[in-house]
Amino acid sequence: MTSPKLNPKLCPLCGKSNLCAMEIAKATGQALEPCWCVNAYFTPELLAKLPEESKGQACICAGCAAKAAWQRNPLTQSP
Repeated sequence: MTSPKLNPKLCPLCGKSNLCAMEIAKATGQALEPCWCVNAYFTPELLAKLPEESKGQACICAGCAAKAAWQRNPLTQSP
């Protein structure tokens, strides 16, 4: 169950839309393609930043995931 203040459509780290396909499907009632996050890499450092109450309740956005991956290994990835 989500916290009353927690919005599962927003990234718990930056507050921007996380474009979660599962949340969009819930809101529209239409099935979507698999979510962008299925093929995303979430660094352990990024996951450690999640507030405890948001774990398993709200998705990290693509921007935060990409920034964390780039910060972890800036020489092999573009920002």
